[in-house]
Amino acid sequence: MHIKRSSIAVVLFLSLVTCVSANMNKAETGYDSGKAKLLSYIIAKQLSESHYSHKPINDSFSEKAFKLYIEQVDTRKRYFIQQDIDVLEAYRQVLDDELATGRIVFPTVAEEILKERVRQILGFLDEIEKKDLNYQSKEFLEVDPDKLSFCSTLIELNDRWRKTITYQIILKYLDLVDINDAKIKDDAPTQNKTDAELWAEAKEKTIKSNRELLDRIIKRENKDVFDLYFSIVANVFDPHSTFMPPTEKEDFDIHMRGSLEGIGAVLQEEDGFIKVMRIIPGGAAYRQKQLQASDIILSVAQSDDEPVDITDMRIRDAVRLIRGPKGSKVLLTVKTAEGKIRRIPIIRDVVELEETFVKTALLTSKDNEKFAYVKIPTFYRDFEGTKYGGGGRNVTDDVKKALQDLKKEKTHGLIVDLRNNGGGALVDAVRIAGLFIETGPIVQIKTNEDKAEVLYDYDKDIYYDGPIAVLINRFSASASEILAGALQDYKRAIIIGSKHSYGKGTVQTLINLDTKLPFLGINLAKYKPLGALKVTTQKFYRVNGESTQRKGVVSDIILPDRFEFAETGEQYMENSMPWDTIAPIDYTLWQKQFNLKSLKTMSSSRIKNDEDFARIEKAAMESKKRLEHTLVAIDLDSVRKEREAVKEDSSLTTDSLHAAETANSSGDDGKEHTDEEQQQMMVNQLQEDPYVIETLSILHDLT
Repeated sequence: MHIKRSSIAVVLFLSLVTCVSANMNKAETGYDSGKAKLLSYIIAKQLSESHYSHKPINDSFSEKAFKLYIEQVDTRKRYFIQQDIDVLEAYRQVLDDELATGRIVFPTVAEEILKERVRQILGFLDEIEKKDLNYQSKEFLEVDPDKLSFCSTLIELNDRWRKTITYQIILKYLDLVDINDAKIKDDAPTQNKTDAELWAEAKEKTIKSNRELLDRIIKRENKDVFDLYFSIVANVFDPHSTFMPPTEKEDFDIHMRGSLEGIGAVLQEEDGFIKVMRIIPGGAAYRQKQLQASDIILSVAQSDDEPVDITDMRIRDAVRLIRGPKGSKVLLTVKTAEGKIRRIPIIRDVVELEETFVKTALLTSKDNEKFAYVKIPTFYRDFEGTKYGGGGRNVTDDVKKALQDLKKEKTHGLIVDLRNNGGGALVDAVRIAGLFIETGPIVQIKTNEDKAEVLYDYDKDIYYDGPIAVLINRFSASASEILAGALQDYKRAIIIGSKHSYGKGTVQTLINLDTKLPFLGINLAKYKPLGALKVTTQKFYRVNGESTQRKGVVSDIILPDRFEFAETGEQYMENSMPWDTIAPIDYTLWQKQFNLKSLKTMSSSRIKNDEDFARIEKAAMESKKRLEHTLVAIDLDSVRKEREAVKEDSSLTTDSLHAAETANSSGDDGKEHTDEEQQQMMVNQLQEDPYVIETLSILHDLT
């Protein structure tokens, strides 16, 4: 039964006054009840008022929050049994009422049930440790949580854990065998271990890792439980809206200030996993070229220490493990978007700003025609440096200068490379689009107040008037999509690459909750700091009226993509905002048009006979099979065979092919290079990139 909202405000006001005047300590939950009530009130109010969708917090919201909480707390259905879910079902439609009254009960109840099950699982681990496991038995383990049901009994749950641990031990054993074999090759006989010793070590390390994971859950504080709950409440509105407790707010501020010492990656907590959302250009991971957006980080090891399982770990704790001083090594075990398990060593470093800046090159086609190439890694802008008339560096000026320099060469076309560009300053996406047209609208922005604002290019100068091809992939997002979409709508450029870009067509605003304390005159300041709320407040629309949300920008000419079957992009994120349209705005098409049908035909003919693209297509199909084949055999022979198949599959798309998508001017050999040498290295790398090679051919056809 719902309580009238006007009455709720009075009830909450009185309850807050009571909490403050009584100077309550911790309630029975172990969490400051006054702060919990205050946060529930402010968060619910800010989400309802500020979020673009203005979703009501009602029974429908409650059901989504309930489902999302269970999914995130027990992603792989390894803790709760069906009986527990049946008990929690009583809360499915009352979470909205709990938020309204400020009495948050559900996450506390769910956490207590969870911890009781974890204690039972710890006891089961003790039993497994004493037993001899059968590593030859033909058994199967389902690794796709969506295909799993909650276990009906504790016996069934224990059996799921036995299979999981058996599989983990076999994987660990095969890793140790590889290490042992490498030591034999290095003539280190004293390091050799017997097969029995390797099995014993694999079992010991696997049990230890799982026990540490379970112990972390047992030791989890109520504060962590409530922080997670409030984040999930925000996630119901959309996946980019989230609650950031004070520690995460501090980490966010550090990131925004540009202090990026570590691996150089933007991470996000998603369904109980830590997912790589974006590789920061110029960072350690960017230069190392193995870690990719959409990878899920399973474990983290410091240098040669034992890895720590970070599944089901809060993101701030995972980040603390991953972050570290410059020069130190971290070993990440990741699951790629294609379903492969990879171990990636990264030497932590600070971001090399030079790598984030625009790169240019002069490329030569097979017909010895010259083409200009401009890579935009990110839409950077030094906002602090431009204050009060300062001259801080920005991507627009760098692109403008690059185009002016390239004008001196007699080129037949221009490639603008936006692959893996996750966005940045909106103003620069607008201004760069304006470099290629005379004047006109570039993007429409609709606010949470249902008002549409149009951003225009007013600069009549055209800095390049030749044919343009824009390269995109599934990791081109946000501001990249605005630039690519505008050039596509004006028929100013041909878009080439993945089937579509990422599809992030929303803008978030950070709300400092300390500034939203209600009821002036009442002493609520003692609850500071409250943290922040990141809320989606705006949505992008192209000049043709279409949103870039979910669908992204669809390529005019689609090239084979090894991530074709991976669920990468906004459309695969739970509760993501919908694609829609608004009224188009008048704009003038570019006067020189191209025959897209003819270009597609010629490109398709070349791709059919291209060995590089044949390997990429084969790798994509192998990845598709792997993603569909989620019932994994867990006997030693089957696991070993699968590992060998993955190694063979990895060779289908060489590192050079993938590295070409992040082409930059840095050498990988650790040597110092002159600017001329670095430039030549980049040109050589680009001339071997199958996507660039095909784009050059398309531009040739275009001219």
